[in-house]
Amino acid sequence: MAGGLSTPALAAAVSNAGGLGFLGCGYLTPEQIRDEIARVRELTNRPFGVNLFAGGYAQRTERDATPILALMSEIHRELGLPAPSLPVLPPDPFRAQLDVVIEAKPAVFSFTFGIPDPEAMTSLRSAGVATLGTATSLHEGQLLEEAGVDAVIVQGAEAGAHRGTFAGDDAPIPTLDLVRDLTNHLTVPVIAAGGIMTGADIGRAVRAGAEAVQMGTAFLACDEAGTSPPYRNALLHAHGEQTVLTRAFSGRAARGLRNAFIDRVGEREELILPYPIQNSLTRPMRAAAAAMGKAEYLSLWAGTGVAEIRPMPAAALVATLMAELESLQGI
Repeated sequence: MAGGLSTPALAAAVSNAGGLGFLGCGYLTPEQIRDEIARVRELTNRPFGVNLFAGGYAQRTERDATPILALMSEIHRELGLPAPSLPVLPPDPFRAQLDVVIEAKPAVFSFTFGIPDPEAMTSLRSAGVATLGTATSLHEGQLLEEAGVDAVIVQGAEAGAHRGTFAGDDAPIPTLDLVRDLTNHLTVPVIAAGGIMTGADIGRAVRAGAEAVQMGTAFLACDEAGTSPPYRNALLHAHGEQTVLTRAFSGRAARGLRNAFIDRVGEREELILPYPIQNSLTRPMRAAAAAMGKAEYLSLWAGTGVAEIRPMPAAALVATLMAELESLQGI
């Protein structure tokens, strides 16, 4: 939930209600991460977590950018923006971001798109920070366990936003199937993520072997979420079958609501640059579209359970989920 969707208010509200709130900090500078963590601590004395991107960063590419620049030029004219240009990216910010996390010592640190190096994992352990890594396959789960994580987040096919795949091809596997597979082969706890929207969904994940669940889409309509008005409106009128996996916005596979930009780009290789170059290239379009209320040019990340989204304060949603879970037999 990086990119402004997670907020200190949302993370604190979830933690105060008995969950484990998270800050998605993948796109923030070290200074911004420090400020966000400080803000959460002003709002709660409960444990919370921080998430970063630990790999998959292409600073440059040899791919011809002419086709995507031509398409983006058309859209920029429609939105009244200056002509686009190929972004010049700084080196991968992960290590500098992580240094702030280690310094701040949140209760939990989760990561996706890769695995921090052994030195970083040792530093996190020494700081007393629990670590959670994201896996989309059994092989990735085994690599994470070998790296010393405290638990593995199992990201199933139903999950919204970016796929965390980092080892081998991404062949999306349904969440519960993946949970069952990893719980049979790993010794560390497994956390289920993907398509979980209700207490009944939590119950199914627990019965499949998960020790806990991670939820994103379910919280996007909460009062405290940083979801823009056009994005929020699209979510509240969405159906699960509208979600698709696309690389159009960022260069990396992600699940969201199908819209005009996804249709214009398709999955044509000539129009897709590596992540995060494509992501930076489309950022001005997305920012302008959010300001203008044009959902057709927004990355509307959402999981397959989006039709069950419930707009309410985060604390009310946590309480609702717990009541639904407690009503189940055998959980």
